[in-house]
Amino acid sequence: MTQPKQAAITIITVVFNGAETLESTIQSVINLGREDVRYIVIDGGSKDGTVDVIKRYQHAIDDWVSEPDKGIYDAMNKGWNKADPATSILFLGSGDTIEKLPSGFNTDQIVYGTVRLGDNKPDFVGAHRKLLKIANTLHHQALLVPKKFAPDSPFNLQYKVYADFDFNQRLLKAGHDFVFSEDFIAYALPEGVSARLYLKELVEIVMRNFGVIWALVSWLHGIRHLYLHRKA
Repeated sequence: MTQPKQAAITIITVVFNGAETLESTIQSVINLGREDVRYIVIDGGSKDGTVDVIKRYQHAIDDWVSEPDKGIYDAMNKGWNKADPATSILFLGSGDTIEKLPSGFNTDQIVYGTVRLGDNKPDFVGAHRKLLKIANTLHHQALLVPKKFAPDSPFNLQYKVYADFDFNQRLLKAGHDFVFSEDFIAYALPEGVSARLYLKELVEIVMRNFGVIWALVSWLHGIRHLYLHRKA
């Protein structure tokens, strides 16, 4: 592991048994060629050769650990807590890649961009405000959040699929600014953890953060999504 560097951005990859997908993610971070990026890898104690991949690239990884955890959001909390307090944080899953990062952004704002989904699917452009109150409209692969907005462990482990959505809603509720950057492009590995809609958990989160009316709107929106998906 190299010595920590001064960085504006911390990229964190959490992985478990991802030996076949992790290398492309690491290489995408290296290919950025950015001196203002610090890279952290949190492995959940893989037994499939993932650690060998990490060691192969440890010259380009600023910090890493391999140990059992309580799931993806526990691992994401570990990575978050390792990040420098002055940085903005981006999560890339194993198999996700970063194509372009914004530069010169305002560190008092949350920056989001475009996520390419592959398989002839349209690009996903994030949204906030009213849409974020009812649906998971920001993808973590193209989302930079200043750590100072949540110094410690921002992900609630009671949520197994949408703890990141819950965090994004709490950031919105706190009044933080969200801004879109055309210079922020990532690729998301198809069929990730939240590729399917888990409506019960999603609506529970909306209820907790914004109350019963928004929860009802979220439920109706989700039912419509499921209907259209089955019809397609």
